[in-house]
Amino acid sequence: MAGLADSGSNPDVDLLYDINGLAKDAPHWFDRVMEFVGEWGLLFVMVLLVLGCWWSVRRRGGDDAASSVAALVWAPLAAGVAVLVNVPIRGFVERPRPFVDHEGLEVLIGGKSDFSFVSDHSTLMMAMAVGLFVANRKLGLVGIGLALLGGFCRVYMGVHYPTDVIGGFALGTAVVLLLSPLAVALLTPVVTAVERSRVGWLVRAGGSAGGRGKVLPGARSEVEAEERDLAA
Repeated sequence: MAGLADSGSNPDVDLLYDINGLAKDAPHWFDRVMEFVGEWGLLFVMVLLVLGCWWSVRRRGGDDAASSVAALVWAPLAAGVAVLVNVPIRGFVERPRPFVDHEGLEVLIGGKSDFSFVSDHSTLMMAMAVGLFVANRKLGLVGIGLALLGGFCRVYMGVHYPTDVIGGFALGTAVVLLLSPLAVALLTPVVTAVERSRVGWLVRAGGSAGGRGKVLPGARSEVEAEERDLAA
């Protein structure tokens, strides 16, 4: 796989230079912004999206609250599983970082001494985005957009080839979609148990889900019913 980067005529390398070349022409402050966004900023926003989706699901409640939260919990778990799956892949492929084999790159962040394929950041971001998409279509699309931007940033920063990023997208997506049915099936009973416990507010706003204390629309309350019976 490392041989893919040996030729300057390789489209992967050409695209690397084209995207990273933007960093050379950009102002210093913009490069610093891209460095922060590509390394931590987008990950932070992705976490906020997941938390926002959880907050919306628990406030909405409903009979499907447990399964919805279970699907949402799978998003960060899937990201962790995908990164773990990437560990042996990176060790097997052993592709050096692009700045090791190619001169003239504008590397915006140092300390990257591990292998390049597959990109952990891209894997993590896309896994969370697709997992979020499974739970919430609209927020998931926003997450996928953030993941694509994150992949662009990794190439812009000079720390990954475009194919590293594409491989990360593919790995993250595959882990989420292939394991999602099993994961949600296993997580739903756990989340249901949490919903019925003292920390049921984590799943449904207003406490546990036993339905106690709720009055169905159109139904008379116990007090109202008693008053009418006495009046009769």
